[in-house]
Amino acid sequence: MSFENDESIIIGIDPGTVVTGYGLIRVEKSSYRAIDYGCIRPPSGYKLSDRYLVIFEGVCALLDKHQPGVLVVETQYVHKNVQSAIKLGMARGVTIVAAKSKGIPVFEYSPTTAKMSVVGNGRASKSQVQGMVQRLLDLSALPTPEDASDALALAICHAQRLNDYSTASREI
Repeated sequence: MSFENDESIIIGIDPGTVVTGYGLIRVEKSSYRAIDYGCIRPPSGYKLSDRYLVIFEGVCALLDKHQPGVLVVETQYVHKNVQSAIKLGMARGVTIVAAKSKGIPVFEYSPTTAKMSVVGNGRASKSQVQGMVQRLLDLSALPTPEDASDALALAICHAQRLNDYSTASREI
């Protein structure tokens, strides 16, 4: 894997209107090191449009601070509640716009693909993902909240795909 400049930094984003998880890793040869992880939590009393702004500004601040070479976002899935899917899609959209506004390429992976990459099982539980992320990144404690762990898993998934060009995701 060859990176120019700081493309070795990957940010994963698990978007949501209540909690947007983020996780940044540095790829060093075949190992990964956590740089930062956590979540953006727009105040629950905010109007939805204001929550999107908080997410956008939070992601922009992370991009400015860490200068990642790529952003990886979870693909959207539709549950029975179409309104929830639309809201999630909007949170995902502001994340993509934040990256693109800074010239950062965006890739996407499904939750199943990220779980398969990290745990080896696309139906792994949240706790299994947390445990494997902790081991892969040699963290002293489980990464919390779960949304941050999922974001780190997305970043790891992309890093692993970079080593195998035949399974690399397409930029969106």
